[in-house]
Amino acid sequence: MSDQPSLFDNPNDNVPKVDDATLTRVAELRDELNRANHAYYVLDDPSIPDAEYDRLFHELKGLESKHPELLTKDSPTQRVGATPLSEFETVAHEVPMLSLDNAFDDQDMRDFNRRISERLTTKSSIRFACEPKLDGIAVSLLYENGKLVRAATRGDGAVGENITQNIRTVYSVPLTLMGNDHPPVLEVRGEVYMPKKGFEAFNVKARERGEKTFVNPRNAAAGSLRQLDSRITASRPLEFCCYSMGRVDGAELPTVHSEILKKFSEWGFKINPEMAVVEGVEGCLDYYENLAAKRNDLPYEIDGIVYKVDDLKLQQRLGFVSRAPRWAIARKFPAQEEMTLLKGIEFQVGRTGAITPVARLEPVFVGGVTVSNATLHNMDEVERLDARIGDTVVIRRAGDVIPQVASVVKEKRPDNSQKIQLPDACPVCDSHVERVEGEAVARCTGGLVCAAQRKEAIKHFASRKAMDIDGLGDKIVEQLVDEGKIKSFVDLYKLKHEDIASLERMGDKSAQNLLKAIEASKNTSFPKFLYALGIREVGVATANNLVQHFLTIRALVKASFDELIEVDDVGPIVAEHILNFFAEPHNQTIIDGLLNIGITWPEVKSVSNSELPLSGETYVVTGTLSAMGRENAKAYLQQLGAKVAGSVSKKTSALVAGEKAGSKLTKAQDLEVPVLDEEQFLSLLAEHGIEPEA
Repeated sequence: MSDQPSLFDNPNDNVPKVDDATLTRVAELRDELNRANHAYYVLDDPSIPDAEYDRLFHELKGLESKHPELLTKDSPTQRVGATPLSEFETVAHEVPMLSLDNAFDDQDMRDFNRRISERLTTKSSIRFACEPKLDGIAVSLLYENGKLVRAATRGDGAVGENITQNIRTVYSVPLTLMGNDHPPVLEVRGEVYMPKKGFEAFNVKARERGEKTFVNPRNAAAGSLRQLDSRITASRPLEFCCYSMGRVDGAELPTVHSEILKKFSEWGFKINPEMAVVEGVEGCLDYYENLAAKRNDLPYEIDGIVYKVDDLKLQQRLGFVSRAPRWAIARKFPAQEEMTLLKGIEFQVGRTGAITPVARLEPVFVGGVTVSNATLHNMDEVERLDARIGDTVVIRRAGDVIPQVASVVKEKRPDNSQKIQLPDACPVCDSHVERVEGEAVARCTGGLVCAAQRKEAIKHFASRKAMDIDGLGDKIVEQLVDEGKIKSFVDLYKLKHEDIASLERMGDKSAQNLLKAIEASKNTSFPKFLYALGIREVGVATANNLVQHFLTIRALVKASFDELIEVDDVGPIVAEHILNFFAEPHNQTIIDGLLNIGITWPEVKSVSNSELPLSGETYVVTGTLSAMGRENAKAYLQQLGAKVAGSVSKKTSALVAGEKAGSKLTKAQDLEVPVLDEEQFLSLLAEHGIEPEA
């Protein structure tokens, strides 16, 4: 908490005492307004007319203005927002806010039930608490002696952002708990969301004012909750619904999850009216069918159902894997599909020159979002689908997130449909487009000469895992490139205050902060710098391997093909990409320019892995890992001292096998190499204090 003076602090201890009648009336008004807020926003059952509420509110506001020493943080008048923040503080969660494993069909649910039954060694049916999975933003609310003292976003599960000022503006969040039997310290967790009705009304007003609309209620909730000016948050129709607890000190809560939620309701929180307790997995399946049938009629968006073992003692026995509880699972609704017309194709150019065909569609509403374009990935996918301009296509939002062309309805194909052709020249810079045999992706050969690659390269250079330039977002990069203020990485470090302050929606303070972040990024690490350069197929793990092998940038730049392929995880193709990158005069100029402008890092010393836990072991990673990318998995193994190889052999210590592991898994089994599935791999990392980052 900040030590700075607060609006609510009273610096004058000599202020005369307020008369008892005023104190009593202020207390009465607050009680009446809090009860009215609870009835309206939590129970959805207004207890007094709006005009009466307004009268009471203005009476209380007048008394607090006349006697500012009576003003408190939990007063109903303090939900209107406060002075804007310059940035959000970070908050470390004392009890991690973990994610949930997913189930996608009935069999996944039965497998989940079987796993926990086996772990509990019981054949009796298990009681589950079932709750709609609200499509919003997870938050944590901390109460001390019944008063709200802190609110935080989930963040990465371990660290979130302090959004207390914003949460105070959400009327369904009690500032003071009802009753007197709540624990001295209580952390309540739940979802902040924007109801459908409020979302639609907000967008209507935004369109009338000529302002940008939100694409869906979840984005609206996220954008509203992360405003530095809480007065903006206060103007948005947000609601809060609790679903669990975190830290509890000083009192015992019920030993059943569903009873805890009922207790929360008694203390003034909204709980979901669709919540139910069922017997066994068949009860879970019935609940799914019932809720799916009414999904579209609910006043809020949901993207699934959360099932939790209701008994807390059983939860404790089941425990956790490193990223999720074993006693809970989220059942996702199936991807929603709609048919629409494929009106045209636009070829987009990515950071590495990859040419991606994007389908331009007749707008269609799918899974709560109006979709007007969808990726076709590459020309191999276009050919597999036999997609043509003029076709009727099926659009699927996989996981309710990513729009994609799932199939073509060939019975509806018109006679004048047009085949999709890969362009010979880059649509951005007119450079030659090459499609290497054996590769699905076609590429522009223009490099940083191509404006599209320039933008994406600079975005990558500034990203968190690279140079980590805080505040240099995609839109700012695009403006800087479009206005000709930057053409390479070096130009970032030559920007002046007026170059940034003149950009759209940028002021003096924002410009100063960005310049400071750019300057601070000069102190980096060699692996981050190497990764930031954007060499094809040189990810985080490969960059670490190259740095540990060559130690200096000079040695790496001068490395031969034979020297490069001696590095773990660097094969002939990656070695060629590295050689080609450093052989390009333009790239040499950029690297020299970056070093001359002051980018530096600590000297890299050859690390002895002998004391690291996986020293001397060789791992191979294959398949899809849901908790992290493969590059991150390799980097974690290297951090623990392991070598990471690209192929399985008799010398392989273990294979980490995600979904769709393929031939490497088969070879490992043939050679009797130990195989770790994702859960076992996460447990291995957790043993050594590593929490994966997606």
